Amino acid sequence: MTLKILAAGLVALTLAHGAHGQKGGGYGFKIAKLKYGGGGDWYANPSSLPNLFRYIRENTKMNIYLEEEVVEPGSALIFQYPMLYITGHGNIEFSQAEIENLRKYLYAGGFLLIDDNYGLHNYAKREIKKLFPDVPLVEIPFSHPIYHQHYEFPNGIPKIHEHDGKPAQAFGIFLDGRLALMLTYETDLGDGWEDAAIHNNPEEVRRKAFQMGTNIIMYLLTR
Repeated sequence: MTLKILAAGLVALTLAHGAHGQKGGGYGFKIAKLKYGGGGDWYANPSSLPNLFRYIRENTKMNIYLEEEVVEPGSALIFQYPMLYITGHGNIEFSQAEIENLRKYLYAGGFLLIDDNYGLHNYAKREIKKLFPDVPLVEIPFSHPIYHQHYEFPNGIPKIHEHDGKPAQAFGIFLDGRLALMLTYETDLGDGWEDAAIHNNPEEVRRKAFQMGTNIIMYLLTR
């Protein structure tokens, strides 16, 4: 079974189940945080994904597990998840076996979100080049459905956390016309998903982060 088929089945299940208002129980899909090597803090922002999942449950008909899973890039278990999430501040490095496994996962229909938590960007671009040496990493156009899936972001990815005063950007790898990998830069969605007291972001800024996260997950399950 390819991940495309798996994702289609998951969205049918989660939308139908959520439509009956049953948000708990044994139904729902899981998203995994990737435990990468290289020394970077892959474990950063521990409250981010659970908070995002809670927002999605409360504001859409998708039924999603509230706890994040953790998986290593070389594991066959990555094929159980429609989306993998990477965050952190420092170096990230994949072995050749991990590169091959992740490439197979992405070609099979999986989705990888790399959310630069500040300092990850250049290392991530290096590893993306290893994953897809012949596929360009391009800025995702503002017209792409990921910005219009459930909430409207006509100017692309929102600015969430200030680092170097640069505009927020999102880059992607497209495989056969499908967005398979998304790399954020100068936005830091995960900071907006964290508990409010950690960064003291205004509520409107946090709301934009949650809405963009919702768009990303809705896109990967309905594309």
